[in-house]
Amino acid sequence: MSVGKDVEQIVAADSRALHERIVEFVRLRAASAGQPVTATIVEGSAQSALIVQPDGSFSEPAVGAPARTTAPAAEPGPLTAAGALQPAAEAPTTRKPTVDDLLASRGGPPKDRATIGWQGALRRMTGGKISPRPNRRERSRLERERAVQRRLDGSRTIVILNPKGGAHKTTSTLLLAATLGTLRGGSTLAWDNNETRGTLGWRAQSTPHHQTAVDLLENLDRFADMSRASLANLDTYVRTQVDARFDVLASDEDAAASSTIDADAFNRLHGMLSRYYRLIVIDTGNNMRASNWVAAVAAADQLVIVSTVREDTAASAAWLLDGLREKGFGKKIDEAVTVLASPSSKPDRRLKARLDSHFGQVTSGVLHVPYDSTLVDGGPIDFESLSPETRDAWLTVAATIAGRL
Repeated sequence: MSVGKDVEQIVAADSRALHERIVEFVRLRAASAGQPVTATIVEGSAQSALIVQPDGSFSEPAVGAPARTTAPAAEPGPLTAAGALQPAAEAPTTRKPTVDDLLASRGGPPKDRATIGWQGALRRMTGGKISPRPNRRERSRLERERAVQRRLDGSRTIVILNPKGGAHKTTSTLLLAATLGTLRGGSTLAWDNNETRGTLGWRAQSTPHHQTAVDLLENLDRFADMSRASLANLDTYVRTQVDARFDVLASDEDAAASSTIDADAFNRLHGMLSRYYRLIVIDTGNNMRASNWVAAVAAADQLVIVSTVREDTAASAAWLLDGLREKGFGKKIDEAVTVLASPSSKPDRRLKARLDSHFGQVTSGVLHVPYDSTLVDGGPIDFESLSPETRDAWLTVAATIAGRL
């Protein structure tokens, strides 16, 4: 075969096999060009034409006769087939299907199956022979779960902010990480980026070790060689939350220690952790002037402003947003999500409306999470004991955030 000045030898057992190989050779050219390609077959002093479509179908019009093709024949360059090729006794078959064709024949994803309501009961009673569409509530849940599970093209960092203690930051960090980790199957980290001591490690489920971000920072060289380091090497520094399928990196818990995490330390840790986790949810301290606090905001792909429905914590959040705009983070604030947590089973409706109005204008949107008595004692969070309303609200928060990453 000759294409321009390039020549490729084609060998086959007989004339029919040779014909099939020539057709396939020309088809590849046609598929690459996205249009039919004409080849000229030369045998001694005789010539014949071969027009091959991108899908492998072909025609062999007599020289000088009009070609019966579905599109005008075109060729990226001169294409000539030479060899002892005799007309086949029967028409050669078209292109054989490949594994890609097999996989494409599977069709779309399976339809959603109802699991609750009368729809779910009917499906179970009939063994799936009658399978009605899920009700509106379940369809909403499934849509939000799919939003959380959307594919990401790289690691993403979510930063939880409010400079006041008791503003629901740590709880929000753990509940968001648990929702993301459970639905995405892991590769999620909750990180306490307090420059001294935070409480994220205390609110998480206990593990056999008490290593923290400070210990990881001191041994960061172990992860410099990517050929030897792995996620398993982090197990001695992070605290795995097995049931919720995420890890926790605690801040320093040594009351006598004098070490702190600064911006340089944060950036070094963040650079390494981003290689191992798809999602990093960062709990911040209360000092917005700390260099590691500012470094976390700068590294964030998504900011989440959290507050309880109280005057003091909400005013602190509003003051934070004003300060971040002055520091040049206006675009990140515009794209931030605000989460307001009810401090009791009967929050102040008037205050709630005021906060909705204010934060709805200064951030991209406001979401609410309900009061949950299981979170009040301040101890380790038992994710299984959360109310269905709390789980559903955090699914909405996670879906909203995931949709913006």
